[in-house]
Amino acid sequence: MKELVIISGKGGTGKTSLVAAFASLAEKKVLCDADVDAADLHLIMNPDVTKRNDFQGGGKAVINRQLCTECGLCRDLCRWNAITPDFSVSSLDCEGCGVCVYFCPEKAIEFPVQTCGEWYISGTRFGPMVHARLGIAEENSGRLVTLVRQEAKKLAEKNSAELIVTDGPPGVGCPVIASIGGASAVLIVTEPSVSGDHDMERVAQLAGHFKVPAMVCVNKFDLNPEQARKIERFSQDRGITVLGRIPFDPVVTKSMVQGQTIFEYDKNSQSAQAIKMIWEGISKFLGINT
Repeated sequence: MKELVIISGKGGTGKTSLVAAFASLAEKKVLCDADVDAADLHLIMNPDVTKRNDFQGGGKAVINRQLCTECGLCRDLCRWNAITPDFSVSSLDCEGCGVCVYFCPEKAIEFPVQTCGEWYISGTRFGPMVHARLGIAEENSGRLVTLVRQEAKKLAEKNSAELIVTDGPPGVGCPVIASIGGASAVLIVTEPSVSGDHDMERVAQLAGHFKVPAMVCVNKFDLNPEQARKIERFSQDRGITVLGRIPFDPVVTKSMVQGQTIFEYDKNSQSAQAIKMIWEGISKFLGINT
């Protein structure tokens, strides 16, 4: 069983649209949406939830006023200034580090586990899918990413699937690290802009650090062909497989508006043909059946 994680150094590069397109091309697969902070693969997949679970990912300090002597030590130690003058805790400011709990001489501070979101197992027209939703302003998205990937692996093993296609988070932070560890390969989706080039280089370095084989494709390459060539030269110099280019195509946006993949909406479009060639390159890279 292989896992392909689609990532990007920044948001808005077309990562989720590609995942949806691959979903309609891949066989014997499980879909996984690991972009838990801003999950949107479900908008195209229209999943039918079959299993719903709470995600508990950390605690928030709560002061027991009956035990508290208001010595002020917790306020002095709190680096987030989350403890108010009347010795209550601001849930928005508390980062759940637990320092106040450890050092309170009266053991007056409790640390109950919080429900931060939900994760789901669903059915889609392209097969099973594991996805999640993190609560507003909640932390621990890295832990939730790890959880959905683990559940996707269990589901793939149960269904004898040969591939997990994972929609990873953007950026280079903790959620991205949690999404690529142990993956068979990553596909970096970038765009021909200065920011796209810069952020692609950062996420490529991250994949290299964790020794995860990387591939790259340039979306909307024809908006800035010179920048696209620069990205491809950077990738080739660092041994990253360049799979191809996808042209700017309004059909992609139209398909998303209709809640369809590009192959459902117009399989003969230029972008669909380019994505099909990229998928063939991925299949060859991973050694799976197309």
